[in-house]
Amino acid sequence: MQRPHLLIAATIVASTMSMPAHARDITHAMGVTDVPDDPQRIVVLTNEGTEALLAVGVTPVGAAKSWLGDPWYDHIAEQMTEVTNVGEESAVNLELLVALEPDLILANKARHEAIYEQLSAIAPTVVSERLRGDWKINMALYTDAIGKGAEGQAALDAYDARISAISAALGESLDEEISIARFMGGQTRIYFKDSFSGLTLEQIGFARPATQNKPEFAEQITKERIPEFEGDRLFYFTYETGNGEGDTQALDWLNDPLWQNLAVVQAGKVHEVSDAVWNTAGGYIAANLLLDDIENVYGLESTR
Repeated sequence: MQRPHLLIAATIVASTMSMPAHARDITHAMGVTDVPDDPQRIVVLTNEGTEALLAVGVTPVGAAKSWLGDPWYDHIAEQMTEVTNVGEESAVNLELLVALEPDLILANKARHEAIYEQLSAIAPTVVSERLRGDWKINMALYTDAIGKGAEGQAALDAYDARISAISAALGESLDEEISIARFMGGQTRIYFKDSFSGLTLEQIGFARPATQNKPEFAEQITKERIPEFEGDRLFYFTYETGNGEGDTQALDWLNDPLWQNLAVVQAGKVHEVSDAVWNTAGGYIAANLLLDDIENVYGLESTR
């Protein structure tokens, strides 16, 4: 539970600091918010939101810590050198956020509904609905809120055009059923269509194995279900935080006889990819890096 003095402090800051003129109403998951016309000090509280801002040339003053990295993913670290880490998506440091004196906050209902009133007392707050496969919907909302809607749409259009070009180049390879596995400390997941990588593969046009062709996110499984990873090609990624538990889980499963007996393994069509890129970051920059991986695996010319 948040301490009362945080809300009081936030209210004082919000009422006394100099803010840009409010000019537009933005409808979002928590209601309607009057946002600054040209916000200069933006704090973003989701990883995919950070990538949305960076994609249109905007660097936030504060951002939620990347799930991997110290404190940022390798693929965005150079762009984030002057950005303040305000805690994890699910554990925002409100005192630090207040000190940044933001004029706009971007948040997510699934992560921040419980602290929405406190965030709104600090600065106008715009909230996206879901995470997982909704990064494009969220990017459109975030970029509109910061006054970069046209730039955001242009970036999304460029991404969709890249998807179309890759799909056309793949040709009959689209008939391959793509399987996705994730290893974490003490658990293994099989990924379905309502996930970051699942949505991307579906947009490209790839088929999925029947066991994974579900409009759901993911499921934790045990070793006897390893045959459900069968497919024409398999991508796997490991969530490793530095304690070795993710790598240990991966090594254990990759050496299991059931895994070794998969036809896709025996055919040499298993590919290790980045957890940050294929799953955890969940935003525009990662999505393009995922497309890079597809091009490399299938020997396609770059569409960058």
